[in-house]
This record gives sequence, C-alpha cells and structure tokens, in this order.
Amino acid sequence: MTTFILLRLAELAAIVLFFLGLHFLSSPATARFGNRLAAVGMLIAIVAALGPSQGIGWWAILIGIVAGTAIGLISAIKVKMTAMPQMVALFNGAGGGAAACVSTTQYLLWERAHNAGVRLDVLTDVSLVISAIIGAVSAAGSVIAFLKLQELMSGRPVTYRGQQIVNGLVALAIAGLAAWVMITLGVEPTWAYGAMVALALVLGVMFVLPIGGADMPVVISLLNSFTGLAVAITGFELRDNLLIIAGTLVGASGTMLTILMGRAMNRPLRNVLFGAFGAGGGLEVATSKGGQQNIRSVSVDDVAVMLAYAHQVIIVPGYGMAVAQAQHSVRELADQLEKHGVTVKYAIHPVAGRMPGHMNVLLAEANVPYNQLYDMDDINPEFARTDVALVIGANDVTNPAARNVASSPIYGMPILDVDKAASVVVLKRSMRSGFAGIENPLYEEPQTAMLFGDAKASVDGLISAVKAL
Repeated sequence: MTTFILLRLAELAAIVLFFLGLHFLSSPATARFGNRLAAVGMLIAIVAALGPSQGIGWWAILIGIVAGTAIGLISAIKVKMTAMPQMVALFNGAGGGAAACVSTTQYLLWERAHNAGVRLDVLTDVSLVISAIIGAVSAAGSVIAFLKLQELMSGRPVTYRGQQIVNGLVALAIAGLAAWVMITLGVEPTWAYGAMVALALVLGVMFVLPIGGADMPVVISLLNSFTGLAVAITGFELRDNLLIIAGTLVGASGTMLTILMGRAMNRPLRNVLFGAFGAGGGLEVATSKGGQQNIRSVSVDDVAVMLAYAHQVIIVPGYGMAVAQAQHSVRELADQLEKHGVTVKYAIHPVAGRMPGHMNVLLAEANVPYNQLYDMDDINPEFARTDVALVIGANDVTNPAARNVASSPIYGMPILDVDKAASVVVLKRSMRSGFAGIENPLYEEPQTAMLFGDAKASVDGLISAVKAL
C-alpha cells in the first residue's frame, strides 16, 4: 500500500511539474526555468513508471535510458541553433514512432492473450489501432519535414495530378484495415495490422510532400500535436495516467500553436495542408516590375552613421541572421548603439525563422534583454516613430505585398510594418527571394537601402564603424 501511495504521489508531482513547465515556457524570461521543471517532472515520471515493473526488464530499460540520454546530450551540444527546427522535427518523429512501436507491442501481446481466452475491452482495442496510425503518420511526416528543412530534399511542394484523391484512397484503406483489425483481433493473422501501419507511414510521407517550405513552422507544430495525441491514446492502452495527461498537454498545446501560426499567416489550416504554397529556400529571384530596377545599395559606413545618430532603431531578425550565426554580433551592435543614446528594440514575427519561437531562442542564446523583445502586435505601432528599421535576413514577414497586392500568395498575412519607418536597411546576401519564393516590393521603396553580404560580416563591420564615430 505504501508503494502504491508513493507512486501516485510521484505521478502527481510529475503532472504538476509538467503544467508549471508549460506555464513558464510561455515567456522568454522564464522559459529556461520552465524547461528545467519539465525535465525534472519527466525524470520523476520515468522513475514512477519503472516502479510497478518490480525489476523485470530493467537492464533493457537502463540501456534505452543511457542511449537516449547520450543522443540527447550530444544533440544539444553539437546541433547548431540554425538546425534546431530540423532537430525538433526529428525528435517529434521519434515520439510518434515510439507511440506506434508501443501500440504494436501491445497488439502482439493482446493477440496472444486473446488466443488464450482473455477478452480485450473495446477502449483498449480502439486505442491500439488509433495510436499506431497517428504515431506512424507523425513519425513518417516528421522525417520528411526534417529532410526538407535540412535541404536533403527539395523544400518545394511535391505535387502531381490527382494527389488528394490518392491520399484520400490511402486514408480510406487505412480506415478499412483499422476496422478489420479491431473486429478480428486474435482471430485473423497480423498481416492486416502490419499493412495498416505500413500504409499509415506512406500517408505520413504523402501528407508532408505537397507542403512547401514556407509552411514548415505550421507543419512542425501540427505534427507535434499528432505525436501528443498518439502518446495520450497509448496511455489508455497501458492504463497510465501520466502518459494520458502528458500526451494531452502536448497535443493540446500543439493544436493551439498550429491555429495561432495559421492566424499569423492569415491562412486556414486546410490551405496550409492542401495549398502547396512555398518555393522553399529562395530558389527564385525576387523580381518586380521587370527586375527590381530601383534598388539602392549602401556601404557599412553609411549605415553606421544612420544607426549611431538615430533616436530609435528597431532590429528585425530573420532566418538569414540564424544562418549567419549573427545573433551575438547583433546584440553587440545594439550595445554599441545604446552607448550612443539610441533606443534599440527587436521586432519578432510569430513565423519568423523555420519554427515557432525560432528568433526568440536565438536572441535568448545571445543574452538579449527580454524587455527589448516585442511581439508583432506590440511593435508595429512603433515603426512610424522609428528612425531606422534594420532588417537582418527577414523577407516574407516584412513584405508589404501582404497588405497591398491582392494577387500575392501572402495577401492578408499580418506583417511587421517596417516600411512605415523613416529609413529601412535590409541586410541580405543577394536579391534572391525568401523562403516563400515570392518578390518583396519593400526593396524598391525610396526609404529602403540594401547592405549586401554575409549578415555576420556586415554586422561586425557596423560594430567597428559605430565604435569609430
């Protein structure tokens, strides 16, 4: 009885820590603390899960824990911040795959028990099938998302005629096999279950292939919610309250984030999943009015003077800053400007980068003060009274075509109002387009100047030039 009470208290403590961790993750100022709380909760959850096993299979479990810990630590140390979206996608796929594997193991165990005369309740029967399907879809889809983000395959939408019909037929086949498996558990051989999981993996691949690179933040969030749902359903199979609650938290938060990402892009989820939007990787030259003839290029010294004698500067970070690993240099530039009496703020768009919160994570790594980070709704009114908006590798989230060009694919998407600043300086390597692969008329505006080159090298040059003033 004492052991039972201790295990229940441990589960309760883990659940409370999960909730607190999620709460503190809502703010950059408390995110690290929240992450630590959630990690402690997970450690308690693992210990609580091992309690009822009475030592059976501990060696295998210990090997898994050691291997998983090693992979996690090496990934955390070695993976660059620019590759964080890929790692999130891959780890998310591992979670979905784990749920599918647990369901498969449970299916085989319950099939054997059924043959021995043990009857399976309906809840477990349904949970086994649904968890395996959702987990397999999430695992395969996450792998494709990883390959696209890592540029091991094209980030462009992969489409063909009748694609949605084919996807629908595969989904119907999965549903039919699922019904057959639930009805005939322990009677028919396992080929139907294997075919169901295999088709779910195929559907996961086909599900993500037609989604373009510009929509990857939404896809990562959606697949994360799939994994959480699969884990929660697995909890019903194992009668594990921790899995049910933890999976529900992940699934619910992932779903909410997916909805918020869609709103930030002003695109309904159906359009993200079936719209095949996003060229991916800036493969097309951003041209306008016959080739963007009105581009004004400036030097580092010119920009340094503009920044040093400004009253307020708003820095707009984008994926280009992440690729160049320029976040530390950006913070140093801001420090130098503040020594000149300049007010510096950072404008963070919800879908800047390649995953939700990407820019917040990069700037937090560089120890940028949290009170200088502003969300889109809070910072947009500030642009009209800003002397210089410094755009570092951000393209699509600053594109005024979203407001002015009805034919643009991003028309209606909320953007950062950088074009309302007195002066705009854009740091880019070249005139290639952003991740969505569409033109940006901001670059032709009279108040806009382009500083071409690697973002880190350009910012380092600005630091030296500002110091010399």
